[in-house]
Amino acid sequence: MRKIIRGGTIVNASGASDADVLIDGETIAGVGRFDGVDAEVIDAAGCFVLPGAIDNHTHMSMPFGGTRSSDDYDTGTQAAAAGGTTCIVDFALQMHPNGLRSSLEEWMGRAEDAAHVDYGFHMAITSADRETIADMGAMVEEGVTSFKVFMAYPNVLMVRDDEFLAVLERSRELGTLVMVHCENGFAIQHLVNTALANGQTDPIHHALTRPETMEAEATGRAIRLAEFAGAPLFVVHVSCRDAAEEIIAARSRGVEAYGETCIQYLFNSIDDLRRPDFAGARYVCSPPLRDAANQPFLWNALRFDHLQSISTDHCPFTDEQKRLGLDDFSKIPNGLAAIQHRLPMMWEHGVREGRLSMTRVVDITSTAIAKMFGLYPRKGVIDVGADADIVVFDPNRRHVFGTDTSFMNVDYDIYEGQELAGSPRVTLSRGTVVFDDGKIVTKPGHGRFVRRSLFDPLAV
Repeated sequence: MRKIIRGGTIVNASGASDADVLIDGETIAGVGRFDGVDAEVIDAAGCFVLPGAIDNHTHMSMPFGGTRSSDDYDTGTQAAAAGGTTCIVDFALQMHPNGLRSSLEEWMGRAEDAAHVDYGFHMAITSADRETIADMGAMVEEGVTSFKVFMAYPNVLMVRDDEFLAVLERSRELGTLVMVHCENGFAIQHLVNTALANGQTDPIHHALTRPETMEAEATGRAIRLAEFAGAPLFVVHVSCRDAAEEIIAARSRGVEAYGETCIQYLFNSIDDLRRPDFAGARYVCSPPLRDAANQPFLWNALRFDHLQSISTDHCPFTDEQKRLGLDDFSKIPNGLAAIQHRLPMMWEHGVREGRLSMTRVVDITSTAIAKMFGLYPRKGVIDVGADADIVVFDPNRRHVFGTDTSFMNVDYDIYEGQELAGSPRVTLSRGTVVFDDGKIVTKPGHGRFVRRSLFDPLAV
């Protein structure tokens, strides 16, 4: 059955136009006027018709500190669709020795027959031994064309600089993209040990022991290693001005350095970790929330393409899980629940408040991500031949954040009670309506694994 999305304003990263969208099966068959065509009509009058958002930074069912993030590929992708996200690229963590394939298979098994929207994987390398480096080529053959390393979490996820360099060198040979979590893990561990020895156990000390300096230093070091290796680098969850300036400086001298920030660094601050009665634990993530003075700079970095995209780093934990660190902040599971909130928040505080244009919001939430991670032009654009991943965004559809409107599997909402003027009305994934006026209407398994192409520096 064909569908027509009629009467809306199409907004791509390249511009906006009043037109209808003809969908035939799973793909976009036409953009224009289609009077007299036999098709199911989706009324988009008064709405903006956007390419489905892509979240390239999520952690579904991620093991952390003896527990797992509370959203799986069923609940997490329901929340994604409700927030206008039609594709995620999640992280498969290297959990087994002797290569990467068994870890990828484990994550693929978790997502298969569970997801409501399409998904891909980055492979996170936690032990860059000879077998692992050799296995990177096999990951590319499977359509996994980006790798991540951590410069934080020593003895758990962190790789040494020599391992990092080996990953970069192999990535250059393969034509892939390396992503990096930039914090100085060993220096931070020293600060954590000192704080705990002094009896400083509250959530605020998570932020105080992970200062901006440690993020900026690691960002600069990561970029220099990538520059030496001749490999492109993508810095994840940039939280502060000092780290962003390392990327800006690198780009100014011709380094293929890219980066993202996340919505929490635009809308929350270190003061949230000072909330009483252990409520600050809900806001523990890494890098931590920063002083709000960083936020205007991050907005401008997005506006001027110093940072190329915005994600969520969605990694939710319930209050009970957060209480694992009740007497020791270093044991609080790191992560926030935000996958449902990104597009509505960016529209409200970016477009409506004049910080970003409509086209720029589409770019940093969809198109630029699709180009960076090998999904374009199949995704990230409303054009003939693309997947019919589409959001009908109603600028007058009032929405109030809270647990009663959330699809995320967590027992609180960090934006509880915040009201927005607009929100998604309908979300389609490959031509199928997933979210319709407050309800998820698909069954688990509609979402499919997406094989991604190699990194193309000319596309970004």
